[in-house]
Amino acid sequence: MDGLQLIWEQGDGVTRAVALLLLLMSISAWVLIFWKSWLLRRVRSDIGRAVPAFWAASDLDSARAQLVAFDRQQVLLPLLDAATVQAAGSTLEAHGQLASQLTRRLRDSLHDVLAQLQYGQVLLASIGSTAPFIGLFGTVWGIYHALLTISAAGGITVERIAGPVGEALVMTAAGLAVAIPAVLAYNIFGKRVNACEAELEGFAFDLREMRLDTAATPPAGDLR
Repeated sequence: MDGLQLIWEQGDGVTRAVALLLLLMSISAWVLIFWKSWLLRRVRSDIGRAVPAFWAASDLDSARAQLVAFDRQQVLLPLLDAATVQAAGSTLEAHGQLASQLTRRLRDSLHDVLAQLQYGQVLLASIGSTAPFIGLFGTVWGIYHALLTISAAGGITVERIAGPVGEALVMTAAGLAVAIPAVLAYNIFGKRVNACEAELEGFAFDLREMRLDTAATPPAGDLR
């Protein structure tokens, strides 16, 4: 903390801007980490309870009620709506085969849900990839600024250089401290999102097959 305070007090505008940028990146990364940890844990729990309850229901209305009760993050209900909605009669979509209509609607709905789950991943990846270089830039600039100050004062010695240069190296350490949690979180969340995606794709496929089977089954008493 003393090193960071000394850098802030002795640094110029560029050094302070780098320090503030790293602080902002760190705060953003940790907010995303806590939020996405809560979100993905909640989604996995919802899927694990809602899907079995849906298929255990006796009819579609009861099954939808089960999703409403368990799907708190609204990741399964959009898929059910996409599978059960009726296309308007005058549109190009309505003229296609039912299988094609279902595939298109479920695909679009799945993409929307995955975009919700992947929110913040780009920011985490950007912070993880750029923070070390921003910290390195702060170190280089700090060393340059320190050498100029020492040179202007005259009497350059190793003792007079070692202190400011060592303080400037703190910026590199700060950049790594910001980047490492962001990279680890990005990798962990990517794995969890992929797991959710696999379960959602399975549910969407089952909905499509159920809808096609229902449409192909003749009404009771129909012998055609």
